[in-house]
Amino acid sequence: MLRIVSLYGVIVLVAVAALPDPVRPDPETVPPIAAGQSLFIEDLTWMEIRDAMRAGKQTAIVATGGVEQNGPYLVTGKHNIVLRATTEAIARKLGDALIAPIVPFVPEGDIDPPSLHMKYPGTISVTEETFESLLTDICGSLRTHGFRRILLIGDSGGNQSGMKNVADRLNQNWSGGNTTVYYVPEYYDYDGVTTWLERQGIRQKPEGLHDDFAITSIMMSVDADSVRTKQRIEAGKFRINGIDLSPAEKTIDWGRKIVDFRSEGTVKAFRASLSRRAMP
Repeated sequence: MLRIVSLYGVIVLVAVAALPDPVRPDPETVPPIAAGQSLFIEDLTWMEIRDAMRAGKQTAIVATGGVEQNGPYLVTGKHNIVLRATTEAIARKLGDALIAPIVPFVPEGDIDPPSLHMKYPGTISVTEETFESLLTDICGSLRTHGFRRILLIGDSGGNQSGMKNVADRLNQNWSGGNTTVYYVPEYYDYDGVTTWLERQGIRQKPEGLHDDFAITSIMMSVDADSVRTKQRIEAGKFRINGIDLSPAEKTIDWGRKIVDFRSEGTVKAFRASLSRRAMP
C-alpha cells in the first residue's frame, strides 16, 4: 500500500503495510506467541484451536449442565462446576478432544406458571424446543469448523432426552458427511457412582436434600467455596448424608477419584459407539 506524504513541500510516496482486518483476519495467520495449553475452547484463541485441530483434535465434547436449586449448601451452577472436572478428564483420556463451552441453559421446569426447579429463585429454564435448537446450532458450528466427532453428555436428568433427539436428528440430516454426533447416556449414571462408592465403604443415608457425597466432593475438587466449605465448618455442618467431609483434603481426593471413575466409564462407552459405527 502506498501513501502520499508531503515533506518540506516535496511530494513523497511512502510504502505502508496494510493493516489486517480485525473482523476478517487471514485464516492462515501465524500465531505471534506460544500456544496456551487449555482443552476448553473458550479458553483458547482461534489460532490455537485451528492448530490443535490440524494436529489431530477432531473430537468436540458438548456438555449440558444447568442453573437450578440444589441443596442448601450448593451453588446453583452445580452441574456446570461438576462438568468442568469431568469434561477435562474425559478429554485427556481421549487424547484427541477439545471441550465446547458448557451449556448452562437447559429445561428446568415451566417458567409461567413456574414448576419444578423454577419455583426457586436463581433457576434459569428454557423450553425443550429452545434447548434442542441451541444444541443443534452448537453442533452445527463445530461441524462447520471441521470437527468429525461430537460427543454429547449431560449432567442432569432433564437434559437427556433432548440430547438424544438432537443426536438422532443431526445424524440423519448429516448422513454421508464427515461429522457424527454421539450421545453417551452412560455419563449420567449417578446410581452407578453410588454403587461404586458403597464398594469403597462409603454408604450414605439420604437426608432429603438435592445433594450427595459424590456431587459435593467433585465440586470441592474444583472450587471448595461452591459447597460453602468454610461456612459449614464454622456452623458444624460439614457433612452430607451421614458422611463427615472432614478433612477437606480427603474429600477433595475422593472427588478426583469419582471424576476418574465417571470419565473412564464415559470414554469406554464412547469408544464402544465408535467401534459399532465402524463395523460394516
